[in-house]
Amino acid sequence: MKTRLPLASEQFHTTPWVLLESDDFRVELFRYPAGIEAVRIHNRRGSVTVLPFLGQMVWDVQFDEHNLTMGHSFKQPLPANSIIDTYGCFAFHSGLLANGCPAPEDDHPLHGEMACARMDSAWLVLEDQTLSLEGECEYVKGFGHHYLAAPAVRLQADRPRLTIAMTVTNLAGAAMPLQYMCHLNSAWIDQGRFRQSIPDRAFQLRRSIPAHLKPTPAWREYTDHLSRDPQALQQLDQPQLCEPEIVFFADDLPQYGDDVQFELHSPQGYALMTRFSTAQFPHATRWLLHNHDQQVAAYILPATCRPEGFLAAQQAGTLITLASGEERHFSVETGLL
Repeated sequence: MKTRLPLASEQFHTTPWVLLESDDFRVELFRYPAGIEAVRIHNRRGSVTVLPFLGQMVWDVQFDEHNLTMGHSFKQPLPANSIIDTYGCFAFHSGLLANGCPAPEDDHPLHGEMACARMDSAWLVLEDQTLSLEGECEYVKGFGHHYLAAPAVRLQADRPRLTIAMTVTNLAGAAMPLQYMCHLNSAWIDQGRFRQSIPDRAFQLRRSIPAHLKPTPAWREYTDHLSRDPQALQQLDQPQLCEPEIVFFADDLPQYGDDVQFELHSPQGYALMTRFSTAQFPHATRWLLHNHDQQVAAYILPATCRPEGFLAAQQAGTLITLASGEERHFSVETGLL
């Protein structure tokens, strides 16, 4: 039996209250002091906090007493027009008309319009031992693009993982461009080691230096070494050299199989994992940053293209075109191994 519970902004208050409780799940609704609505879903292994009306961001993930979310300076999610206004979540939807860091010639917001989009609707779906938080956001511009974005977050009762999904439907009479990245901001695990189902040689260091980065002599020396030997960075043992950020790209993932899996193993015996289809996500990025304000080991960011902006994807031939009425679906499983 499937049960559907619509959610409305008026249901969210500063004092958390329990909307649903069963042997498998407990669902709490609350509103952060800054006014952002939140749904905290507990299963038997932990909890996931989702912002149902703010781009359906996944703000926080904790399983088996491990915090899977990046370290950051935000005490709470804040009202935002850009993702940098509230950059402390576990995951956000980057895209959809454009994705990544815009080049000077691009005219789109950082990581696209979907990251902080105000959702039109949200609802919960309980079916057997699966609970989903779903929603919709209709994007429409006069003389412009028109699409429906339908993200979802799904948990099963006994698994320390979540599935993050996105379905995009072009509602316009004309074709639309599509770029998408499931932007997972995973926790930095000191001395953590990378493992994956693709060869280590698949990762190549980003050679360009974006204008906002301020490289140090030590960072330049280290990245010069990594450019000659990208496989040298297999362990998170030099956080001081991950400021500014270090970025690797892995392209043409379908050559490594229909599905790929990436892991970050902790010396304490547990491991983070992410699995996805290479047909949906033929590209991936590894992003590492460790400083006083942020500590993130995004060991894998599944994507349809590199995160270098709209024009770069267009020039690389990795921009997707959705015909009128066409739909595209994406799904990522992430959590503990």
